Amino acid sequence: MDKTIEELHSLLKSGEVTSKELVEESLKKSHEVQEKYNAFVTILDDAKETTITDNLLSGIPFGIKDNYSTKDILSTGSSNTLKDYVPFYTATAVQKLLDAGAIPVNKTVLDEFGMGGTGTTGHTGIVKNPWDPTRMTAGSSAGSVCAVAAGVYPYALGSDTGDSIRKPAAFCGIVGYKPTYGMISRYGLFPFASSLDHCGVLTRSVVDAAIVADAMKGIDEHDMTSWDSSDIHLYESLNGEVKGKKLCYIKELCDIESYENPTDELKLHLENFKSSLEVCSSLGIEVEAVSVDQKLLNALPSVYVAISCAEATSNMSNLTGIIFGPRGEGKNVTEMMMDHRTKGFSTLIKRRFVIGSYILQKENQERYFKNAQRVRRLLVDTWKELFKTYDAVILPVGSGPAKHLDGSKDILTKDTAALEEHLQIGNFGGFPSITIPDGFIDGLPVALNITGNCYDDENVLNIAYAIESKMNYKNQIAKEVHHE
Repeated sequence: MDKTIEELHSLLKSGEVTSKELVEESLKKSHEVQEKYNAFVTILDDAKETTITDNLLSGIPFGIKDNYSTKDILSTGSSNTLKDYVPFYTATAVQKLLDAGAIPVNKTVLDEFGMGGTGTTGHTGIVKNPWDPTRMTAGSSAGSVCAVAAGVYPYALGSDTGDSIRKPAAFCGIVGYKPTYGMISRYGLFPFASSLDHCGVLTRSVVDAAIVADAMKGIDEHDMTSWDSSDIHLYESLNGEVKGKKLCYIKELCDIESYENPTDELKLHLENFKSSLEVCSSLGIEVEAVSVDQKLLNALPSVYVAISCAEATSNMSNLTGIIFGPRGEGKNVTEMMMDHRTKGFSTLIKRRFVIGSYILQKENQERYFKNAQRVRRLLVDTWKELFKTYDAVILPVGSGPAKHLDGSKDILTKDTAALEEHLQIGNFGGFPSITIPDGFIDGLPVALNITGNCYDDENVLNIAYAIESKMNYKNQIAKEVHHE
C-alpha cells in the first residue's frame, strides 16, 4: 500500500486491482504492524470492499483513531474506562468518509483520551516508531501515524489538541494536517479540550491530505463550532504557484545562539531547516526572520497545560462508570465512582485531572485559568499580526528526530520547551497547520511546519505542496534503522 490515493483510484478504475485485494492487503499489513509496533486497538478483519465510483476515496482502506465514535465498533479512547464501549452512532467525519466509499480496516491506538505526546499511555501499551522501535512515535495520534508511515494504507484519521497530528507526523516522516478550527465537525470525537480540539488527517503527501480533508469537512448541525467551507476546495487549489508568497520564521526559536548547550541533533535540525528555507527562496517565496518576545514564547507550555487540563477535567466528568464503562466497586455511588476513576485512568490522566480541578477552583481561577486565557490571547494576537504581512509562519518541528522510549539519551532543557511546543499556537488560534517531512538526521525523519491564518487553508496547503515538490520525501514508507 505504498501508492497515493490518486494512483490507487486509477488502478481501481482500470480494474488492475480490486477493492477486495486492497482490503486484504491492508488487513494483512495491519497484523504485521500490530505484531511489530502495537499500533491498533481493533483490527476489522470482516472489512468488506465497496463499489468503485468517481470519488477518489472509494474502495480504499483507511484507519480511524480510537477516539472517534464508530457505530457497533469498539471505541475505547485507549482508556480502561471505556475498554468495552461500543457506540450507537458514528462520528460525522467518519460517516462522510464512509459515504465516499472509503473502507475502515482498523481503530488505532492513541495516548489515553488524546492526553499525551508520547504514544505510551494507551491501555493496550506502547506504540513503537516504525523507523526505529526504540523511539517513540510521539502522540497522541500514535497508532494512526505508525500505520500510515508503515504503509498499511494511504491515510488515517487523527485529532489534534496541542500537536497530536503534526508532531507524530514529524517523528514518523509523513504529512500531518490540522485544518482551521471547525472546518471538520467534531461530533462523535471524544472531547478533550473543546476550545483546542481539531479533527484532521495523516497522509504521506500534501495532495492526499487535501483529498481526505475535502471529503471530511463541512457544516454539521450536530456541532455548533462547525462552519460552511463549501467555497474552499483544497485539492483543486493545489497548483504549486507560490512566487511572491511571504513566509516568516521566529528568530528566537530558529537561531542556535538561543540555546545554551545545544545537542548535536538540535544543531543538525536547525541547519536542515535553513536548507528548507533556501528551497522556499528557490520557489520565489520571500522568507524573513521576525522577533517575538521570549517571555511570551516561554509561557507557551504552561498556558497549554492550564487550559487543556481545566477543559479536560470538565469534559471527562461524565466518565464515572455509572452511565457507561465498567462499574466500580463500593457501598454507594460515590465509592463506586472513586473506584472506577482510580483504577480506570492512567497516572498521567489522573495528574492532569488534579491540575485541572485545582485550576478551576474558585479561589484559583483568576490566577491560573484566566491568566492562561489572557496569555493565549496575546499569543494569538501576535500571530494574527504576523498574518497581516505574511502568508504563513514556517518553523522546524521540535528539537530533532523522535525521542527515545526510555528517555535515556534525550536532553530536553527549559530553553528548548518553546521549540518543542510551538505547534500549540495553531490550536490556541484555530489556525490551519501542516507538517511535512524535510530531511533526516542519522536515518530518522525530521520536519517543518507551516501555519497560516484561519480560513486560509488553501493557501497553507498550496505552499506546503510547492515545498514538498522540491524535496524527495513525498510518499515515503518507513525503513527501519537500528542505532547502538
